[in-house]
Amino acid sequence: MKYCKKCVQPDTRPSIYFNESQICGACIYEENKKNVDWEKREKELHNIAKWAKNESNKRGVSYDCVIGVSGGKDSTFQSFYAKEKLGLHPLLVNCMPDEISEIGRHNIDNLASHGFDILHIRPDPVIQKRLARKSFYEYGNIVKASEYCLWASAFRIAVQWSIPLVIQGENPALTQGTSIGNNVDDNAYGIFNSNTIAGGIDIWLSKDINEKMLYWYRAPSREEFEEKNIKSIYLQYYLKEWSQIGNADFAITKGLHGREDNDLNEIGRYRRYTALDTDLVIANQMIKYLKFGFGFATDEANYDIREGHRGREDAIKLVNKYDGKCGEKYIKIACNYLGITNEQFWEVVDKYVNKELFKKDEYGKWVPKFKVGIDFDG
Repeated sequence: MKYCKKCVQPDTRPSIYFNESQICGACIYEENKKNVDWEKREKELHNIAKWAKNESNKRGVSYDCVIGVSGGKDSTFQSFYAKEKLGLHPLLVNCMPDEISEIGRHNIDNLASHGFDILHIRPDPVIQKRLARKSFYEYGNIVKASEYCLWASAFRIAVQWSIPLVIQGENPALTQGTSIGNNVDDNAYGIFNSNTIAGGIDIWLSKDINEKMLYWYRAPSREEFEEKNIKSIYLQYYLKEWSQIGNADFAITKGLHGREDNDLNEIGRYRRYTALDTDLVIANQMIKYLKFGFGFATDEANYDIREGHRGREDAIKLVNKYDGKCGEKYIKIACNYLGITNEQFWEVVDKYVNKELFKKDEYGKWVPKFKVGIDFDG
């Protein structure tokens, strides 16, 4: 495992790009932002918004754009920016996660209270649970299947109602550096090539689950998009001010609640305003850590380093302290949802642990062989 020389990004992240100097794609992007003509991009964004308003009027539809939202920091920022800065009339589409958290419920209701139309989509919870079990056993990822409907629902509504524009948040090929096989421009349709959801819904079909049951999980085809003349963009691509902390600070002023009462040692991160709408993600991030050698605290640290909020050594201390941590109560939440015992949970997880990166200690717990930020050859 090799680390980026600027941040703490490991090369075990799927689709990650490193250059010959061992700098990750996300750090390269951050450096290249200095050369972007942001005034030109903002003008382009306003032209897209003007086009969307003209198109919605011509088509006789009530909404200028669709925004997929969870009620979290990024989607709150997106919604207000579209409405107040771009003058758009947005339809917010919320694909509700199974087992939505109380914080998540508050945040989506809070967003609605500011004067937005929100379409709530609740995919069949029986199917959701079947898919989560299949995803856990076959991919070592509890929420992989839910990512499909999370992304596809906004695109599907745009096609179904002929709404001309879809606005999403950030392009991970740029902000996380996962550019191998992914587009690095403003085209948000490219998300369907990303590692988690690439390949479409065929992997979820079985004798118990047919294509009709997975309507909200299936992204519209490019042909459908072209036929309906719909654009899709990443807002982050156009905005110099887009940032993790900046978006959170803005959303807090609008009433966003975070995990203020959670023990950070139990949730595997050191910031309280990320991934708020379901607690299943906490156990899932621990599994990701055991598979790839990094979890949510690494992601937070990388953003902080690139945005200039802390140095690499300080970030490494935080990653060492929090990454991969998961309180027993969150494992219990995952087990209860999946309908399995704690023993069955760990039997599956153990199969997906990267044995080159982790070993069991004297108490039978998985511990890293590597040190964060230092290249490791096994």
